[in-house]
Amino acid sequence: MTVTAVTKDLNELTMTVDAEFDVPVDRAWQLWGDPRQLERWWGPPTHPATMVQHDLTSGGTVTYYMTGPEGERFHGWWRVTQAEAPRLLVVEDGFADENGQPNPDLPVTIMRVSLDDRPGGGTAVTITSTFASLEAMEQLISMGMEEGLRQAMAQMDAILAA
Repeated sequence: MTVTAVTKDLNELTMTVDAEFDVPVDRAWQLWGDPRQLERWWGPPTHPATMVQHDLTSGGTVTYYMTGPEGERFHGWWRVTQAEAPRLLVVEDGFADENGQPNPDLPVTIMRVSLDDRPGGGTAVTITSTFASLEAMEQLISMGMEEGLRQAMAQMDAILAA
């Protein structure tokens, strides 16, 4: 079923993506917890991800790059501030340079992923990105954040069905 809604709140500086999956919470968590599964969906289909470092524990770091159609690489990082498998993940999410170092010229968001039991079975996933300013929010959305996340998450059902 995947993405059911995307809501932007300019007053709260948030973008929230709601999704539903017909699997238990433990199975849905693996989409983040297993770096090989995360690689299969973190990024739109035209920009597959490669996880370089994957420490999904509080205080841990995730580094990765996405490879574009022409072979160009786009690097990113997460600094894990809270990880309570299989229910909650909170990270600082940012762009990086080619060496994996945070790029101070681009905005950082706080991404909160919560996984909850759905009435009747399955998992409800809520991903809320909080921006530091309206300018940062507008910049990232204009860079394709919403559409990229929709495309990326559309790949989750196939992974879960495998």
